[in-house]
Amino acid sequence: MMQSLARFKKVLIPGVLMVLLLAVATLAGTDLRISVVAVNTMLAGSTGALTATLWMWPVRTKKPAHREGSVGLSGFLRYFGTVILIGMLATGGSTALAQDTASTHPAPSIEQRVASLEAYIGNGDPAAPLKGSDGKIPDGLTTPSVGVAGPGHNAWMMASTALVLFMTLPGLALFYGGLVRSKNVLSVLAQCLGIAGLVTILWWACGYTLVFGEGGGPFFGSLKHMFLRDVVSAPDANYAYWISENIFAMYQLMFAIITPALIIGAIAERMKFSAILLFTALWMFVVYFPMAHMVWGIDGFMNGIWNGAAGIRAIDFAGGTVVHMSSGWSALILCLVLGKRVGFGREAMPPHSMVLCMVGTGMLWVGWYGFNAGSALASDGIAANAFATTTVAAAVASFVWPMAEWVFRGKPSVLGFCSGVVAGLVVITPACGFVDMNGAIIIGILAGLIPFFGVWKLKAWLGYDDALDTFGIHAVGGTLGALLTGLLATSSVNGNLSSTNAIAVNNGLARLIADGGLFGEQLKAVAFTILLSVIGTLVLAFIVKAIVGLRPNQEDEVTGLDLSEHGEEAYHVRYDA
Repeated sequence: MMQSLARFKKVLIPGVLMVLLLAVATLAGTDLRISVVAVNTMLAGSTGALTATLWMWPVRTKKPAHREGSVGLSGFLRYFGTVILIGMLATGGSTALAQDTASTHPAPSIEQRVASLEAYIGNGDPAAPLKGSDGKIPDGLTTPSVGVAGPGHNAWMMASTALVLFMTLPGLALFYGGLVRSKNVLSVLAQCLGIAGLVTILWWACGYTLVFGEGGGPFFGSLKHMFLRDVVSAPDANYAYWISENIFAMYQLMFAIITPALIIGAIAERMKFSAILLFTALWMFVVYFPMAHMVWGIDGFMNGIWNGAAGIRAIDFAGGTVVHMSSGWSALILCLVLGKRVGFGREAMPPHSMVLCMVGTGMLWVGWYGFNAGSALASDGIAANAFATTTVAAAVASFVWPMAEWVFRGKPSVLGFCSGVVAGLVVITPACGFVDMNGAIIIGILAGLIPFFGVWKLKAWLGYDDALDTFGIHAVGGTLGALLTGLLATSSVNGNLSSTNAIAVNNGLARLIADGGLFGEQLKAVAFTILLSVIGTLVLAFIVKAIVGLRPNQEDEVTGLDLSEHGEEAYHVRYDA
């Protein structure tokens, strides 16, 4: 027995020392890969020591009697235990090898990890600190901050998405609904709801990819995101470093919804519901999708900030050309093709509820913060500037418009206040992230005067029936805003306009901003937008007219579209005997 114990100690003690030595090495290791390998090596060494011990340690001191050909208990235990321990040894060794192989990817330094986190504060690229002198990231090098959405920025964009939807439903619906006669108010609400559903389906199927699918070309995006394929919660760094792409897609969807909905203000009370839906579906492909890609797509024809090869180096922060000009100029053409309402010019057609109009105006103003400040695609300083300039311009215009009414027409009207608010919001839209507070004041004053003139005098001079002044406010205001952006934009409030943006340097935008040459590029963008909107709408109007017709019959129009098109009435008046 004593001899056996001595043999056991000789084998076990070196194994124990090996275990302790490797444990110390593991605890002292400063590199994670060294520690992993050490742990697995310790497991392998321990297994080897125990295997040797088992073979050296006899199960019994005397050889038992057994039948010829049989295996003794000691031999069986040695055989079985050795198989198990060799399995442990193989597992430990293979795990160590696998861990060592997997850990061959380079690890980021503490400086790189911190710099990636700091990029979140400034809405910068979290992958930038990982790039080498050649501008490329070594294979496998990353940090936990790369490829994930930032909580604060994402939260702001989700709120902004809801705010922009709030502009259409119920903001625009109530604003327009209050301005029409009571027999047509439900038709306006139905048109806003129908457009929202239709455009969402188109956006899911192919609209998003035609606008934001990179690699397509200067006028349309690629088809890589058909049916929102691969549009997930990870950011698309082409457009936003910290915003989930699915949230970005939903945010841009709200712009696509409200743009054709604005058009119905010009043709209110006299266009068939079926014609509106067909026209909207076609118009999205002919006008909106290409316009949005050209201005906001990463390789768009008129994206002066992010496309180094832009054909027109224009800037549009939140949709002066894409939303307001395209809808406003299209509205003018459509109302001219459609013709005037029955009784227009012979009978009064006042708004049926200025209360609803004012409520809708307030909703539009609140929702517009998501529209303008949200277009920064981050909760950062540029968003704050857009928020502030939007407030100032809208407030100033809401005061100037009714004051102009007071001077020229004798009384300031509630409709004048509401129109001034919307005009100020429209004109500041393309400029809100590019101008300072003084620029916003100038924009607010001009927004209260020039669209007022367009609504008051221009419509009367030319004799068109723009029922709810879509052209006078959105076309005139959007055009004015795009041009004023060319005069008032400053790199002091948006570094993307300066030499710090390599793309703006390469395509010459930074020099245009510094030398005052941006106005010419904005003028080109305005002309291009007008041509596309006018020609596209003119062709589509006659196509729709040939397929389903544009107007209801005169009897249905006189009855009102609520009953003739939808079989409902907004108000039920009861007369008691």
